Amino acid sequence: MPQRLQPDSLRGFEQHQRSPRGPLRRRLSILYVSYPLLAISDESAGGAEQMLLTLEREMVRAGHRTAVAACDGSQVNGALLATGEPARGADEFEQREREHCARILHYLNKHPDEFDLVHDESGSFFRHADECPVPILATLHLPRSFYRAEWLSRSSQNETFNCVSQTQARSLSDLPNLIGVVQNGIDAQRFSVGERKRDYLLWMGRICEEKAPHLAIAAAKEAGLHLFLAGQVYPFQYHQQYFERAICPSLGRGVSFVDSPLFEQKANLLRYARALLLTSTAEETSSLVAMEAMACGTPVIAVRRGAFPEIVAHGETGFIVDDSHAIPSAVAKAWTIRPSECRRRVEEMFSAQRMARDYDAVYRRVLAAQRLQSAA
Repeated sequence: MPQRLQPDSLRGFEQHQRSPRGPLRRRLSILYVSYPLLAISDESAGGAEQMLLTLEREMVRAGHRTAVAACDGSQVNGALLATGEPARGADEFEQREREHCARILHYLNKHPDEFDLVHDESGSFFRHADECPVPILATLHLPRSFYRAEWLSRSSQNETFNCVSQTQARSLSDLPNLIGVVQNGIDAQRFSVGERKRDYLLWMGRICEEKAPHLAIAAAKEAGLHLFLAGQVYPFQYHQQYFERAICPSLGRGVSFVDSPLFEQKANLLRYARALLLTSTAEETSSLVAMEAMACGTPVIAVRRGAFPEIVAHGETGFIVDDSHAIPSAVAKAWTIRPSECRRRVEEMFSAQRMARDYDAVYRRVLAAQRLQSAA
């Protein structure tokens, strides 16, 4: 079980030996800030939450000292700074976000020497950079259009941004304090290659309109294959309405829904699928599920959106198509993709170890820049 930090005490970190401060210090102390809506665990559907947990686990393995600020009940590797109960719906989101940020700031200002750096994965905590006593690195996981313009136009000397793909970085090139790109990664050792694929297609992720699982349903029907939809419907009314309107009528008619799959269920679905379908209508900045499918030797068929062409090597680990109508013909060619090539690409480009090394280097660049600013 993770240690638990109380907002008004240092309990939870007392067993960790502090390393001396200074520019030559090897071990870092990092607070990760999660999305405030839901508790996080291995079964989280959101890519940012999965990436945070993978990165935090790797940093712990590397000997660093970590904590995660997240909802009560979250399962993390280091210590947990619990910020309150998960929201029950979208109408509670703003209140939950305010509570989440307030508790983090309270803890940090009460214990300003506890962490070297805050790594914000929430998409919003960075707005409080001027109130935070330690530097903030904010990873931007979403397309630019998903952020309020005023959030990105302001600039604080205490915040630094990074992107998760070159495609995303090009759209944010004017952003103040943009340090560069760190591609997401996965723990490939948790996935095994399935050499013999079965006669079904797979769509996996958050069930919402912009992710467009309804397009995957139509493509699977045209291809004449069963489709498994695996994921989670978040407690937003418009997500639930979309699920009832666009997904439910197809269930049991060539489509099966696996609600909030456990990790082993997810891994088995990925391992044996004929192909994973990515049908998002948003300009996606990354895709962990594509990396996971390739780690299982499963081809990925993706509509040409955002960073998908950076992840899927067309003709080698899957196919990039111009629209969802081209998916069935790509499915017919899925047998030409070698599982070993899919796995090789993940191990070479999208490993958790590579991601952790890259972030370690970024953390140290941020801290070095802060020291220079303080000395000026």
